[in-house]
This record gives sequence, structure tokens and C-alpha cells, in this order.
Amino acid sequence: MARASSTTATIAFVLLALVATATAGRTLSESPPDSGRHSVPLGTAGDFAILAKAGVSTVPTSVITGDVGVSPIDQAALTGFALKLNSDNVYTESDQVVGKLYAADNASPTPVKMTAAIGDMEIAYSDAAGRLDVDFTEYGSGELGGKTLVPGLYKFATDVAIFTDCTISGSATDTWIFQIAGKLSTAANVRVTLAGGALAKNIVWVVAGASTFGAGSHFEGIILGATSADFVTGSSINGRVLVQTAVTLQSTTVNSAVAN
Repeated sequence: MARASSTTATIAFVLLALVATATAGRTLSESPPDSGRHSVPLGTAGDFAILAKAGVSTVPTSVITGDVGVSPIDQAALTGFALKLNSDNVYTESDQVVGKLYAADNASPTPVKMTAAIGDMEIAYSDAAGRLDVDFTEYGSGELGGKTLVPGLYKFATDVAIFTDCTISGSATDTWIFQIAGKLSTAANVRVTLAGGALAKNIVWVVAGASTFGAGSHFEGIILGATSADFVTGSSINGRVLVQTAVTLQSTTVNSAVAN
């Protein structure tokens, strides 16, 4: 009887050790890798207020707080900024940007920096788009105007539109991920606002189609787009715009300081 008890205790100890080994390197507060409830790592793409592969254009005067980057396109694709080259050609500057502008044809080490940032942006997009632990499917049939959006992973198979004001409500540690298979758009003068301590850096809109923000509208969060992002006259965003084609701005305010 004593031998049987000893054997049982040994097996239990071994199983406990195996569980401990399997969970090593992950704290109890962390979610599983495919969870929609942990933030999306941006890597070096998070160093930019605006990052694009095909270009960034502005109709002055826009106000951008944070760095702007393009790659693999060169600095000729940064249009409307009245670029001022720094002495060593590592970056350019503009009166519309509180930060620096980088392109693939700037001097070393910028080309390497930009290749890494674009790679990290693509990885972040795949991560966010691939999350499986969905909390809300086709919420509001894709029309978020008038809604209060609580933390979680939202999945939409079609377009998402915001025709009237909406609120993102939660704490400073909560996260929101919106997986959008179609386009994202907001109407003119619509405002997305934050409540309860929610932070723009914890809100990710992963958009397969184009994103369009109406004249005078205000948006919150990080745009991870597979295509373009277009900001109509007088629109603004607190967050980042990271897209795989082009960004167009028309007297737009982009503030990435709140997404740090």
C-alpha cells in the first residue's frame, strides 16, 4: 500500500513539473498567443506616426506629431511636405511634422531601419488579423455609430461604417481589436471618443480594405491597413496610421504621442 502511494506521488510530481515547463516564460497575467485580449506588438513600426509602403501625401497644412516613414518607395513619394534635407541625408524635416521623415533612399542606416519597420508592420497586421478568440461577431451589423464599444475582439466579414458619434469605453489596461474584412469609413464630423481611461495605444483597427475618414471627423486608435488610408479635410486621429499602400492627408492632424 505504501509503495502504491509513493508511485502515485511520483507521477503527480512529474506531471506538475511538465506543466510548469510548458508554461515557463509566460506570466500568469499573459493571455495565450492567439487571444484577442492582449495587445498587438508593433515592433519598430511603433516608432512612426505614419508608415506606408507607397507614399504619404498632404494638402497643407497638416499637423503630424511623430515620425513619418515610407519604404520601399523613396522620398519623392512624400509629397506636399516641402521637405528640408538634414546635413547627412539620414532623414528630412517639414514644418508640418513634429518629428522626422524617413524614406528608403535616405542615407545609411535609414534603409535598414525602414525595411525593419515595414516588416514589423506586416507582422503586426498578420498577428491582429489572425486572432481567434472573438468576443463580438458582426457587432451592430458593421454600423458602430451610437454604440459604446467595450473591450474585446470584434470580427466583421464586411465593411464597417461610423455614421454618428461612438464611444470606446474601458480602463487603461483594456484592449480592443477590430478585424475588418472590408472597408472602414467615418462620416463627416463624426467623433470617436474614449471613456473610462481607455487609451488609443490599446485600440487596433486591422482593415483589409481602404480606410476613409470624413471631413472634420475625429478617430482614436492604431490603423493597421492592408491598403490605403484617406483623411478628408480637417479630420484628425489620436494614434498611428500604418498601411501597406498609401496615406493621403488634407489639413489633417495626426497625434501619435498619445499612443506611446
